[in-house]
Amino acid sequence: MAWCLGLGIGGIAVLALSLIFDGVLEGLFGGVLDGLDGLLSLPVIAGFLSMFGFAGAIVWGCTGLGAWPAIGVGLAAGAAAGGATWKFSRALMRDRTGSAPRREDLVGTAGSVVTAIPADGYGEVLLRLAGHPVKLAARSADPVARGAEI
Repeated sequence: MAWCLGLGIGGIAVLALSLIFDGVLEGLFGGVLDGLDGLLSLPVIAGFLSMFGFAGAIVWGCTGLGAWPAIGVGLAAGAAAGGATWKFSRALMRDRTGSAPRREDLVGTAGSVVTAIPADGYGEVLLRLAGHPVKLAARSADPVARGAEI
């Protein structure tokens, strides 16, 4: 039972290391693991090891069935935890927020000049984009005074 607890604690240690060395395991093998899409990443290995060790220790210690049933339950629980970690991390990686506003998105937006724009240099304008103030650098062919509406 002690080795089961050791595996569980080792999994927690691997999880702590994954927070520091994220992506290192994937980079160690020079692209050999690229097709697995994070299946052998440190968080997945940590989830597997922790659940394997702790579930095995619980079965072994509470039921008294012995090592082989504890290993079987630990493997099943570890595979479930590793698979859930893999699915969850893939879902997080696919979560894309909206793209940054581009020049075309700002054309026609009303705003005001906050730093005067000289004819040969840059000034600053304050625009509202989706209700949020956005301060941007601006140029103009003609000088524009501070406070002018654009």
